[in-house]
Amino acid sequence: MMINSIFITVQLFFTIVIGIYFLGQLRTQHSDKEGINEDSRHVMERLNAMRRISLTEPLTEQTRPTKLEEIIGQEQGVEALKVALGGKNPQHIIIYGPPGVGKTAASRVAMEFAKNTEGTPFRKDAKFIEVDATIMQYDERSIADPLIGSVHDPIYQGAGSYGPAGVPQPKEGAVSKAHGGVLFIDEIGELHPTQMNRLLKVLEDRKVRFESSYYSSTNKNIPRHIHDVFKNGIPADFRLIGATTRSPEEIPPALRSRCTEIFFDRLNRENIKSIIDNAVTKCNISIDTDAVNVVCGYCENGRDAVSMISTLSSKLSLEKRINATVEDVEWVIETGRYNPVYSCSVGGESAIGRVNGLAVTNSRCGLLIPIEAIFEKADERESKIICGGITEKETIKNGNQSLSRTSTARASVDNAITVLKRRYGVNPTAYNIHINIPGGMPVDGPSAGIAIFTACYSAVFDFSVSSKIAMTGELSISGDVMGVGGVREKIDAAILSGAEVVIIPNSNWCEKYKNMKIKVIPVRKIDEVVDIVIKYSDNSMNININSQELVSAKKAQ
Repeated sequence: MMINSIFITVQLFFTIVIGIYFLGQLRTQHSDKEGINEDSRHVMERLNAMRRISLTEPLTEQTRPTKLEEIIGQEQGVEALKVALGGKNPQHIIIYGPPGVGKTAASRVAMEFAKNTEGTPFRKDAKFIEVDATIMQYDERSIADPLIGSVHDPIYQGAGSYGPAGVPQPKEGAVSKAHGGVLFIDEIGELHPTQMNRLLKVLEDRKVRFESSYYSSTNKNIPRHIHDVFKNGIPADFRLIGATTRSPEEIPPALRSRCTEIFFDRLNRENIKSIIDNAVTKCNISIDTDAVNVVCGYCENGRDAVSMISTLSSKLSLEKRINATVEDVEWVIETGRYNPVYSCSVGGESAIGRVNGLAVTNSRCGLLIPIEAIFEKADERESKIICGGITEKETIKNGNQSLSRTSTARASVDNAITVLKRRYGVNPTAYNIHINIPGGMPVDGPSAGIAIFTACYSAVFDFSVSSKIAMTGELSISGDVMGVGGVREKIDAAILSGAEVVIIPNSNWCEKYKNMKIKVIPVRKIDEVVDIVIKYSDNSMNININSQELVSAKKAQ
């Protein structure tokens, strides 16, 4: 009887202890829940307070185009974008162009255009997902990949309730968020090589597949949807629009072969003026005509123009004025440390040994570059060739190998000297030769070949070349004029600089050049270049003679 009493007492004691323990747990949970609810209430109050605060819309947002017709200076590019993205079978796209010329804005409004096109596969609620390749943090262990997606394995922090159960969690990336719509990747050329390869695989498969050493198809603790993801992948059927300021040669061929390539042009002075007028209207201010011209001299793109007008607007607002003068613009330029836009005009008199060459930058901007040459009589033992403004050496990377060679620009000088010697009987050792390309920008590439030759020819045979002529083309040692890249951009640069005639290689000729605002002349041989230059020469005594007659006359002297 006594043993039973002791057993009942012990049992009652443990029951009371367990009851007190669970009661404490309930009180703790209730207290924690109250604490969490209180913290949540404070956070929500702070979030709601933040949402009630709203600044004025930035001018860049106010001036952002909402229709394709509002994209300034890119008529051909916009038309190509409409063709590639609209219709029944939209294409992947790469847009090349300088910064701030409307690549992103055009892509956004092109998506809206495409969604309203008859027969389009895009639904009305199709998404436009925008990412920037320069800030896409990629982990080579695949812990994080915001572009493609990754697997959050249970051993990593943040696994949550799935962690203790040993369940891997696939996390979708931008390619899956863009499913059924458009994925826009700004500066796509900056993607990590592994990301680029994975992106190409997604474009091919239209889905993202995941792997994890923690996944087992027989693990019943893994939820059904995760089994499905590992088995079938996550859909990623979208259209890619990649924008880049790089040249096509710098983009992987595997990506280029899958995309329609579209080129946006550098904005000219009239385009910049239109953007300025739009920004001024949005800001409810006015600006003097002379002040607009000053702004144009410091803006290469629309983004810079809008930024300067925004600063002007703020300055005028503080001073309670509405009209901006040249002095106001100069203040903005000084405080913002703006640099003048590089430009070269063909204005001025024709000169002996001076020729207008044409070049194109890595961002596909055409440039007019003056090329100068001087040939001075010299003793053969002391003769020398000096080159200024030309890259002497260049490095070519091929995988893990780096090869150095004489630059193609320096080779163009050698080719020009060889042609002068072989075809025109000029002895280079009889001269001190100085060839220079001013402007502070080292020139590389073979496209200055015929311009360098023409400058040398002009210096040797002592006749001036018309300042209204510009030219581009590679020169071979046999006197052939070879094709070059960026001809359209170079012709545009010649037009903007005020040239009246531009000489290009015959292999670059297109029928559309017949209708340009400038006379475009295709050539096959360097003799043709010389004859054209002589024909348009300002020297009346040289008009109506050809290159061989000029050579004969020089030899007779």
